[in-house]
Amino acid sequence: MSKIRVKDYMTKSVITVSPEDTVEDAIELIQKTGHDSFPVVDNDGKVIGYISSIDLLKKDSNLKIKDIMIRQLYVAREFMDLRDAARVMFRTGHSKLPVVDEEGRLVGIISNSDVIRSQIERVDPDKVEKFRKTIEKVHGVNVELRRGEVEVERLIPTQTKVFADELKGRVYEIRRGLAEPILVLKKGKRFYLIDGHHRVVAARRMGIKVLDAYILEVPENIELGIEKLIRKKGIKSLRDIEVIEEVSHPLVEITFKNTK
Repeated sequence: MSKIRVKDYMTKSVITVSPEDTVEDAIELIQKTGHDSFPVVDNDGKVIGYISSIDLLKKDSNLKIKDIMIRQLYVAREFMDLRDAARVMFRTGHSKLPVVDEEGRLVGIISNSDVIRSQIERVDPDKVEKFRKTIEKVHGVNVELRRGEVEVERLIPTQTKVFADELKGRVYEIRRGLAEPILVLKKGKRFYLIDGHHRVVAARRMGIKVLDAYILEVPENIELGIEKLIRKKGIKSLRDIEVIEEVSHPLVEITFKNTK
């Protein structure tokens, strides 16, 4: 099975600064975006430096970025194993790495939060393959696997609850252009959502019509255990999913109690 690559989790829409921008320009960008550092890119799209909020401290507001930017860079490539990129960030103390192509042009950025995200609600090829083999073994059928887009409103969920705090994280990811596929089981004209419920609910709230998915196609003449489950729970559409609000983590409550 394929490894998780940097390209699978990097942010493709990257906010950058120009070497001709000033310290004042960079500070305004920090205030506007909430980011604390930016790749410095020339007119050809090549990464020539990096600037952080620390580099801007006590600098003249009219000073050019090219005069204070860091020129010795650690960069990643799209095909790198995500774990290797994580090791580089850990060993060098960098929280982000620009991702460049063979010409040194910026194609994305990978952060330590992206590495953490890769371990949360992740639908990787190994997980998909195990699920496919399980269905084939239980029902004695061949299951076709393909990658494609599915219409959000056609999805039939297989769980009844999602958590509000998780939804916020998924909205953030989608807005950053992080296209994590969901896992869908297709049987005839029905599309059962197996994995990625938080992502689907978030996308629906944002008005997104289609999502990238791993699609497992099964014959119509078999009855799946999942179908029995959703009939029992009365699930018919995404509208049947309950969003759980105001659920505190127990450790947070303990912490507050200990401070009194």
